[in-house]
Amino acid sequence: MMASIKRVFLIFLCLLAIQIRAQENKEKIDKVPIIIGESITFYSKVLDEDRTLNIYLPQGYSADSTKTYPVIYLLDGSIDEDFVHISGIVQFGSFSWINMIPETIVIGISNVDRKRDFTYPTTIEQDKKDFPTTGESEKFINFIEVELQPMVKALYKVNGIKTIIGQSLGGLLATEILFKKPDLFDNYIIISPSLWWDNQSLLKLKPKVYSSHKNIYIGVGKEGDIMEKDAKQLYKNLNSNRKENTKVHFGFFEKLDHGDTLHLAVYSAFEELFKVKKD
Repeated sequence: MMASIKRVFLIFLCLLAIQIRAQENKEKIDKVPIIIGESITFYSKVLDEDRTLNIYLPQGYSADSTKTYPVIYLLDGSIDEDFVHISGIVQFGSFSWINMIPETIVIGISNVDRKRDFTYPTTIEQDKKDFPTTGESEKFINFIEVELQPMVKALYKVNGIKTIIGQSLGGLLATEILFKKPDLFDNYIIISPSLWWDNQSLLKLKPKVYSSHKNIYIGVGKEGDIMEKDAKQLYKNLNSNRKENTKVHFGFFEKLDHGDTLHLAVYSAFEELFKVKKD
Protein backbone atom coordinates (compact mmCIF):
# COMPACT_ATOMS: atom_id res chain seq x y z
CA MET A 1 0.00 0.00 0.00
CA MET A 2 2.78 2.43 0.98
CA ALA A 3 4.68 1.54 -2.20
CA SER A 4 1.65 2.43 -4.31
CA ILE A 5 1.26 5.77 -2.55
CA LYS A 6 4.93 6.56 -3.08
CA ARG A 7 4.63 5.66 -6.78
CA VAL A 8 1.62 7.95 -7.22
CA PHE A 9 3.41 10.73 -5.38
CA LEU A 10 6.51 10.40 -7.56
CA ILE A 11 4.37 10.50 -10.70
CA PHE A 12 2.69 13.63 -9.37
CA LEU A 13 6.06 15.30 -8.75
CA CYS A 14 7.24 14.40 -12.25
CA LEU A 15 4.12 15.86 -13.83
CA LEU A 16 4.44 18.98 -11.71
CA ALA A 17 8.08 19.41 -12.78
CA ILE A 18 7.13 19.01 -16.45
CA GLN A 19 4.37 21.58 -16.08
CA ILE A 20 6.70 24.06 -14.36
CA ARG A 21 9.38 23.57 -17.03
CA ALA A 22 6.81 24.04 -19.80
CA GLN A 23 5.61 27.24 -18.13
CA GLU A 24 9.19 28.50 -17.88
CA ASN A 25 9.81 27.75 -21.56
CA LYS A 26 6.55 29.47 -22.49
CA GLU A 27 7.66 32.60 -20.68
CA LYS A 28 10.92 32.58 -22.66
CA ILE A 29 9.15 32.56 -26.05
CA ASP A 30 9.52 35.85 -27.90
CA LYS A 31 6.71 36.83 -30.26
CA VAL A 32 7.17 39.50 -32.92
CA PRO A 33 4.89 40.49 -35.81
CA ILE A 34 5.73 39.40 -39.34
CA ILE A 35 6.25 42.49 -41.49
CA ILE A 36 6.21 42.39 -45.30
CA GLY A 37 5.98 46.11 -45.91
CA GLU A 38 4.15 49.12 -44.62
CA SER A 39 0.82 50.89 -44.74
CA ILE A 40 0.33 54.61 -45.23
CA THR A 41 -2.79 56.78 -45.09
CA PHE A 42 -3.00 60.22 -46.66
CA TYR A 43 -5.58 62.78 -47.66
CA SER A 44 -6.41 62.89 -51.37
CA LYS A 45 -7.36 66.31 -52.64
CA VAL A 46 -8.70 64.83 -55.87
CA LEU A 47 -11.01 62.37 -54.12
CA ASP A 48 -11.59 64.58 -51.05
CA GLU A 49 -11.07 61.71 -48.61
CA ASP A 50 -8.42 59.74 -46.78
CA ARG A 51 -6.91 56.85 -48.74
CA THR A 52 -4.78 53.95 -47.54
CA LEU A 53 -2.00 52.19 -49.41
CA ASN A 54 -0.46 48.85 -48.48
CA ILE A 55 3.11 48.57 -49.72
CA TYR A 56 5.18 45.42 -50.22
CA LEU A 57 8.91 46.12 -50.36
CA PRO A 58 11.41 43.57 -51.73
CA GLN A 59 13.80 41.96 -49.27
CA GLY A 60 16.84 44.15 -48.81
CA TYR A 61 15.02 47.29 -49.95
CA SER A 62 16.78 50.36 -48.61
CA ALA A 63 16.05 54.02 -49.10
CA ASP A 64 19.81 54.63 -48.96
CA SER A 65 20.56 52.24 -51.82
CA THR A 66 20.98 53.28 -55.45
CA LYS A 67 18.98 50.26 -56.59
CA THR A 68 15.57 51.04 -58.07
CA TYR A 69 12.53 48.84 -58.64
CA PRO A 70 9.52 48.49 -60.94
CA VAL A 71 6.11 49.03 -59.34
CA ILE A 72 2.89 47.05 -59.47
CA TYR A 73 -0.26 49.03 -58.70
CA LEU A 74 -2.85 46.61 -57.36
CA LEU A 75 -6.53 47.53 -57.41
CA ASP A 76 -8.57 45.91 -54.62
CA GLY A 77 -5.36 46.16 -52.62
CA SER A 78 -6.75 46.04 -49.09
CA ILE A 79 -5.24 43.62 -46.57
CA ASP A 80 -8.46 41.58 -46.57
CA GLU A 81 -8.67 41.59 -50.38
CA ASP A 82 -5.81 40.84 -52.81
CA PHE A 83 -2.75 42.53 -51.31
CA VAL A 84 -1.27 39.65 -49.30
CA HIS A 85 -1.58 36.84 -51.84
CA ILE A 86 -0.49 38.95 -54.83
CA SER A 87 2.52 40.20 -52.87
CA GLY A 88 3.27 36.55 -52.11
CA ILE A 89 3.38 35.73 -55.83
CA VAL A 90 5.68 38.71 -56.41
CA GLN A 91 8.01 37.59 -53.61
CA PHE A 92 8.06 33.98 -54.85
CA GLY A 93 8.51 34.97 -58.49
CA SER A 94 11.48 37.20 -57.66
CA PHE A 95 13.43 34.55 -55.75
CA SER A 96 16.76 34.05 -57.54
CA TRP A 97 16.10 30.34 -58.06
CA ILE A 98 12.68 31.11 -59.63
CA ASN A 99 13.65 34.25 -61.59
CA MET A 100 10.19 34.78 -63.06
CA ILE A 101 9.82 38.46 -62.25
CA PRO A 102 12.30 41.15 -61.15
CA GLU A 103 12.20 42.34 -57.56
CA THR A 104 9.19 44.64 -57.49
CA ILE A 105 7.38 47.03 -55.18
CA VAL A 106 3.64 46.39 -54.81
CA ILE A 107 1.30 49.30 -54.10
CA GLY A 108 -2.02 47.92 -52.89
CA ILE A 109 -4.75 50.56 -53.19
CA SER A 110 -7.29 49.96 -50.43
CA ASN A 111 -10.91 50.44 -51.37
CA VAL A 112 -13.36 53.00 -50.08
CA ASP A 113 -16.11 52.49 -52.66
CA ARG A 114 -14.97 50.30 -55.56
CA LYS A 115 -18.32 50.55 -57.39
CA ARG A 116 -17.89 54.32 -57.42
CA ASP A 117 -14.19 54.40 -58.29
CA PHE A 118 -13.99 51.61 -60.88
CA THR A 119 -16.99 52.45 -63.09
CA TYR A 120 -17.74 55.14 -65.64
CA PRO A 121 -21.29 56.59 -65.93
CA THR A 122 -23.83 54.11 -67.26
CA THR A 123 -26.88 54.69 -69.43
CA ILE A 124 -28.65 51.67 -67.93
CA GLU A 125 -31.32 52.92 -65.53
CA GLN A 126 -31.49 49.69 -63.54
CA ASP A 127 -27.75 49.84 -62.85
CA LYS A 128 -28.15 53.41 -61.64
CA LYS A 129 -30.82 52.24 -59.19
CA ASP A 130 -28.90 49.15 -58.05
CA PHE A 131 -25.57 50.98 -57.73
CA PRO A 132 -26.34 54.64 -56.96
CA THR A 133 -22.73 55.68 -56.22
CA THR A 134 -21.25 54.49 -59.52
CA GLY A 135 -19.71 56.53 -62.31
CA GLU A 136 -16.65 58.25 -60.81
CA SER A 137 -13.83 56.38 -62.58
CA GLU A 138 -12.59 59.52 -64.34
CA LYS A 139 -11.89 61.12 -60.97
CA PHE A 140 -10.18 57.98 -59.71
CA ILE A 141 -7.97 57.76 -62.80
CA ASN A 142 -7.05 61.40 -62.23
CA PHE A 143 -6.15 60.51 -58.65
CA ILE A 144 -3.80 57.80 -59.92
CA GLU A 145 -2.17 60.16 -62.39
CA VAL A 146 -1.74 63.39 -60.47
CA GLU A 147 -1.47 62.20 -56.86
CA LEU A 148 -0.71 58.52 -56.45
CA GLN A 149 2.03 57.90 -59.00
CA PRO A 150 3.94 61.14 -58.19
CA MET A 151 3.76 60.34 -54.46
CA VAL A 152 5.07 56.79 -54.98
CA LYS A 153 7.89 58.19 -57.09
CA ALA A 154 8.79 60.67 -54.34
CA LEU A 155 8.66 58.14 -51.49
CA TYR A 156 10.17 54.99 -52.98
CA LYS A 157 13.11 53.89 -55.13
CA VAL A 158 11.28 53.31 -58.42
CA ASN A 159 12.68 52.89 -61.93
CA GLY A 160 9.67 54.14 -63.90
CA ILE A 161 8.29 50.76 -65.04
CA LYS A 162 4.65 50.51 -63.93
CA THR A 163 2.15 47.65 -63.99
CA ILE A 164 -1.53 47.67 -63.07
CA ILE A 165 -3.50 44.62 -61.94
CA GLY A 166 -7.29 44.75 -61.94
CA GLN A 167 -9.91 42.03 -61.52
CA SER A 168 -13.69 42.19 -62.11
CA LEU A 169 -14.67 45.88 -61.78
CA GLY A 170 -10.96 46.49 -61.31
CA GLY A 171 -10.45 44.84 -64.69
CA LEU A 172 -13.02 47.22 -66.14
CA LEU A 173 -11.06 50.18 -64.74
CA ALA A 174 -7.72 48.83 -66.00
CA THR A 175 -9.25 48.46 -69.46
CA GLU A 176 -10.61 52.00 -69.34
CA ILE A 177 -7.17 53.33 -68.44
CA LEU A 178 -5.62 51.34 -71.29
CA PHE A 179 -8.15 52.79 -73.74
CA LYS A 180 -8.15 56.38 -72.51
CA LYS A 181 -4.78 57.03 -70.80
CA PRO A 182 -2.54 54.16 -71.90
CA ASP A 183 0.73 55.86 -70.95
CA LEU A 184 -0.10 55.66 -67.24
CA PHE A 185 1.20 52.07 -67.24
CA ASP A 186 3.60 49.91 -69.21
CA ASN A 187 1.98 46.57 -68.37
CA TYR A 188 -1.71 45.79 -68.01
CA ILE A 189 -2.93 42.64 -66.25
CA ILE A 190 -6.69 42.52 -66.78
CA ILE A 191 -8.44 39.59 -65.12
CA SER A 192 -12.16 38.70 -65.40
CA PRO A 193 -13.04 42.25 -66.51
CA SER A 194 -16.64 43.36 -65.99
CA LEU A 195 -16.96 44.62 -69.54
CA TRP A 196 -20.71 43.98 -69.46
CA TRP A 197 -20.98 47.38 -67.75
CA ASP A 198 -23.15 49.84 -69.70
CA ASN A 199 -23.97 47.24 -72.38
CA GLN A 200 -20.32 46.63 -73.29
CA SER A 201 -19.87 50.26 -74.35
CA LEU A 202 -16.14 50.20 -73.55
CA LEU A 203 -15.60 47.45 -76.13
CA LYS A 204 -17.03 49.79 -78.77
CA LEU A 205 -14.62 52.57 -77.89
CA LYS A 206 -11.57 53.14 -80.08
CA PRO A 207 -8.43 53.02 -77.88
CA LYS A 208 -6.19 56.08 -77.77
CA VAL A 209 -3.02 55.76 -79.83
CA TYR A 210 0.24 55.47 -77.91
CA SER A 211 3.90 55.22 -78.92
CA SER A 212 5.36 53.53 -75.84
CA HIS A 213 5.78 49.77 -75.48
CA LYS A 214 2.86 47.87 -73.90
CA ASN A 215 2.51 44.36 -72.55
CA ILE A 216 -1.11 43.31 -71.99
CA TYR A 217 -2.46 40.14 -70.39
CA ILE A 218 -6.16 39.27 -70.35
CA GLY A 219 -7.37 36.32 -68.29
CA VAL A 220 -10.78 34.83 -67.58
CA GLY A 221 -12.14 31.67 -66.00
CA LYS A 222 -15.27 29.63 -66.56
CA GLU A 223 -17.46 32.60 -65.66
CA GLY A 224 -20.46 32.41 -67.94
CA ASP A 225 -21.07 33.29 -71.56
CA ILE A 226 -21.07 37.07 -71.14
CA MET A 227 -17.87 37.35 -69.07
CA GLU A 228 -15.99 34.88 -71.26
CA LYS A 229 -17.21 36.36 -74.53
CA ASP A 230 -16.36 39.91 -73.49
CA ALA A 231 -12.86 38.99 -72.31
CA LYS A 232 -12.16 37.13 -75.56
CA GLN A 233 -13.56 40.04 -77.56
CA LEU A 234 -11.26 42.45 -75.75
CA TYR A 235 -8.29 40.24 -76.59
CA LYS A 236 -9.41 39.98 -80.21
CA ASN A 237 -9.88 43.74 -80.54
CA LEU A 238 -6.50 44.56 -79.03
CA ASN A 239 -4.62 41.83 -80.85
CA SER A 240 -6.08 42.54 -84.28
CA ASN A 241 -5.17 46.24 -84.08
CA ARG A 242 -1.87 45.96 -82.25
CA LYS A 243 1.36 47.44 -83.53
CA GLU A 244 4.93 46.27 -83.07
CA ASN A 245 5.15 48.12 -79.77
CA THR A 246 2.42 45.97 -78.19
CA LYS A 247 2.21 42.36 -77.06
CA VAL A 248 -1.16 40.90 -76.11
CA HIS A 249 -1.63 37.61 -74.24
CA PHE A 250 -4.74 35.65 -73.32
CA GLY A 251 -5.35 33.00 -70.70
CA PHE A 252 -8.48 30.90 -70.25
CA PHE A 253 -8.81 29.02 -66.96
CA GLU A 254 -11.58 26.52 -67.56
CA LYS A 255 -11.34 24.92 -64.10
CA LEU A 256 -11.68 28.23 -62.25
CA ASP A 257 -14.51 30.73 -61.83
CA HIS A 258 -14.93 34.42 -61.08
CA GLY A 259 -13.97 33.95 -57.45
CA ASP A 260 -10.65 32.15 -57.87
CA THR A 261 -9.22 32.97 -61.30
CA LEU A 262 -7.12 35.94 -60.17
CA HIS A 263 -4.33 34.09 -58.35
CA LEU A 264 -3.36 31.65 -61.11
CA ALA A 265 -4.03 34.21 -63.82
CA VAL A 266 -1.60 36.69 -62.26
CA TYR A 267 1.02 33.94 -61.97
CA SER A 268 0.51 33.15 -65.66
CA ALA A 269 0.67 36.85 -66.54
CA PHE A 270 3.99 37.23 -64.75
CA GLU A 271 5.40 34.31 -66.73
CA GLU A 272 4.25 35.82 -70.03
CA LEU A 273 4.92 39.50 -69.44
CA PHE A 274 8.25 39.53 -67.66
CA LYS A 275 10.13 36.39 -68.71
CA VAL A 276 13.39 37.17 -66.96
CA LYS A 277 16.25 35.52 -68.85
CA LYS A 278 17.72 32.62 -66.89
CA ASP A 279 21.42 31.87 -66.86
